[in-house]
Amino acid sequence: MGTELVVDVKNQIKHALEEVREKKIENIFFVACGGSSALMYPSKYVIDREAKKIDAHLYSSNEFIHRNHSKLGDKSLVILCSHSGNTPETVESAKFARSKGALTVSLTNETGSPLAQASEVVLKYEWGEEADAFTTNYSVLYQLVFGVLKTVENNEKFDLIEESLENLQPVYEKAASQSNEGAVEFGQYFKDEKIIYTMASGANYGIAYSYAICILMEMQWVHSHAIHAGEYFHGPFEIIDEETPFIILLGLDETRHLEERALKFSKKYGKKLVVLDAKDFDFSGIREEVKGYIAPLVLNFVLRKYADNLAEQRNHPLSTRRYMWKVEY
Repeated sequence: MGTELVVDVKNQIKHALEEVREKKIENIFFVACGGSSALMYPSKYVIDREAKKIDAHLYSSNEFIHRNHSKLGDKSLVILCSHSGNTPETVESAKFARSKGALTVSLTNETGSPLAQASEVVLKYEWGEEADAFTTNYSVLYQLVFGVLKTVENNEKFDLIEESLENLQPVYEKAASQSNEGAVEFGQYFKDEKIIYTMASGANYGIAYSYAICILMEMQWVHSHAIHAGEYFHGPFEIIDEETPFIILLGLDETRHLEERALKFSKKYGKKLVVLDAKDFDFSGIREEVKGYIAPLVLNFVLRKYADNLAEQRNHPLSTRRYMWKVEY
């Protein structure tokens, strides 16, 4: 066992699953912070929908340690993620999980990072404009999760998700092209807004959450909050009016009804609505059985284009920070 990486994503996953096969996995903990935590929401949804016996839990890294879950132990798989591999709380979570006897598998872009060194298995993903969809973080995590389901419970969807992820890049490119005009308009019309809410449910909720806390709050200094579509009518809908901007996502999973209901009400009382519906995109090459799981990846890719245009119109690069990496915290 070690942290030596194989460049080929499939070989990396194969190595990770060999380690899983040696354990009697009964539960999975997804552990990360910020955008890396949001990355894990769709995979948590997958486990909840597909697993017959495995339990899944998702925690911010620091709480994972302090909560000290009673089921964390030698039958646990702890999946962690940090892009830089330097997030202190996540590095400590890996050490904590290993001290409890859990198997740790970490995703990172930096193979020599502290997180890589603290973990038993490391999966490197690619990042940036040149990265193919199959090698990016969402894809690598899906391959791991569906691989675990196949290894532990003989779930039959691993081949379907792998095939679909191999066909994902053209879907991304077509969706980006189709959304270009909307992304440009978003930047132009929303550049002066002081607050923009995001809303979704199910497998898509992590995308809305990431856009709120990472893109809008962290990278654009725009007030935001991610609203779960199922919670909309239990408080948050009181905020909708003709002047309040909302980004509303509609996916293809079992919770789509929640998003549709929230959108219907929002259209009645709001005007500044940005609606991204996965049904509008071409999912050619994606197997029907897993489209609901792939939809948030496509929506996330499109939303990044919206972020790029917003940053350009605001003359506020996405890399700008006031505090992060600059002051003690």
